[in-house]
Amino acid sequence: MRTLQILALATATASGSFSQVSTDRLLNAENEPSQWMTYSGTYKSQRFSKLDQINRQNVTELELKWVFQAESLDKFQSTPLVVDGVMYLTEPPNNVVAIDAATGRRFWKYTHNEPTKVNVCCGRVNRGLAIWKNSLFMGTVDGRLLSLDAQTGSVNWDITVVDYLGGYSITLAPLIIKDKIIIGTAGGEYGIRGFLQAHDVRTGKKLWRFYTIPGPGEPGHETWEGDSWKRGGGSVWLTGSYDPELNLTYWGIGNPSPDWNGDVRKGDNLYSDSVIALNPDNGKLDWYYQFTPHDEWDWDAVQIPVLVDRPFKGKQRKLILWGNRNGFYYVLDRVTGEFLVAKAFVYQNWAKGIDKKGRPIRAPNQGPSAEGTKTYPSVQGATNWYSPTYSPQTGLFYLSVWESYPSTYYKGDPTYTRGNRYVGSLPQGIYPNTTTDTEPGYGAVRALAPETGELEWEFKMAEVSESGLMSTAGNILFSGSMQGQFVILDVFNGNLLWSMNLGGRMTNSPMTYQVEDSQFVAVSAGHSLFVFGLKD
Repeated sequence: MRTLQILALATATASGSFSQVSTDRLLNAENEPSQWMTYSGTYKSQRFSKLDQINRQNVTELELKWVFQAESLDKFQSTPLVVDGVMYLTEPPNNVVAIDAATGRRFWKYTHNEPTKVNVCCGRVNRGLAIWKNSLFMGTVDGRLLSLDAQTGSVNWDITVVDYLGGYSITLAPLIIKDKIIIGTAGGEYGIRGFLQAHDVRTGKKLWRFYTIPGPGEPGHETWEGDSWKRGGGSVWLTGSYDPELNLTYWGIGNPSPDWNGDVRKGDNLYSDSVIALNPDNGKLDWYYQFTPHDEWDWDAVQIPVLVDRPFKGKQRKLILWGNRNGFYYVLDRVTGEFLVAKAFVYQNWAKGIDKKGRPIRAPNQGPSAEGTKTYPSVQGATNWYSPTYSPQTGLFYLSVWESYPSTYYKGDPTYTRGNRYVGSLPQGIYPNTTTDTEPGYGAVRALAPETGELEWEFKMAEVSESGLMSTAGNILFSGSMQGQFVILDVFNGNLLWSMNLGGRMTNSPMTYQVEDSQFVAVSAGHSLFVFGLKD
């Protein structure tokens, strides 16, 4: 049963009107920086905003404007959408609220009632919504896809995508491309067979499905020994990107299953740990690139594909920039998938390097073992799902990193039981303990030169960070820490310009928007969303 609590029957912007989000508005989102209409801001997923009212010169004048307290103790990882003065936000696991983006006044709330027990890897989370015309779209941890009326919160339609009892869930924010909603499934730690799927925006009808773990007769199936493909993992945890000129959409694919015992799934295990480029009209694969073939460390390639058009070795090219969980930074040609650059951006010891074709040269004896193998980076990776950012003004790529922190990886005997964990062991050293670890490492924000991956600067955190990043035309960069420290840095040199402790762990990515003449910045910490603006 789903319930709807209506606090205002019609949302109203400051001007008293309600605007719809057309396909054209989504395609040209860069020209409307006052809005935030997709998970990553625009189809390029740069998490860069052209707003500059808040900038290097006045950032010390920031003050808290309002706070939204979630009625939940689950992890708060949602990025809000803002359209014409109305904020749309998911509170975990799957409630939706519409809020006055200037004042924090709530218009309506929709509550989705999940079954009492849903197995999910990493918390009952939801990372956000998609919007098209007058409809909001949300995936749920119990495997459903919903369309809600954006003005009232009432349900347009509600369909089952997948059976959650098989270990499947949906945690990402959907992506709207033309007249389709594209979503993907999580659950790689439960022996699922992952997929991306498109639905009609008006009816919810399924239009196509692309399996991230290929079956018999599909290209890539030969990279799985025996019937291991049936439970091969390949989650889609995060929202993809889209290039309308090429009509290709790009998605990062998660780890193979079981996580830490590759003996039962010999082969490269496509398309796990890959970026895939699909035609959104029919779901056909155009190209792929696999970062970590036969992954034994759980280094999902679920990072956000950042699309950049810029010179590369003297030639203008369409690129994808990718700081991968395995510790290497990559540059790919997004037209063809051609491998261009790979460079380690943290200390790692699992690979001797990357060969000319882009395949890692694995170091001996660094895989999981019965007695345990200490390997860098840790199971949380050199970076993880939290968003990077690219600033066209500086030409730099920024990401959160975990430096010099290992895990000890063990190999166990996995037993598959439908709907239960299928991992093969559990590493030691998932999170650093700065008081007891002999090698606690540290967290940092790093700026890399896109063409080479060379380090331009870093800002060290007191401990590791799970916060995403955002940069703006005000030449500032926003980040946060597990201690709840919200920080603003100078994009040119990483100098700290402003900080405030928000009292809770930061596990989402900041975003920004404008209502009338005022720019706001929103970020969650703990179980609340904090919204800042300049002093009046």
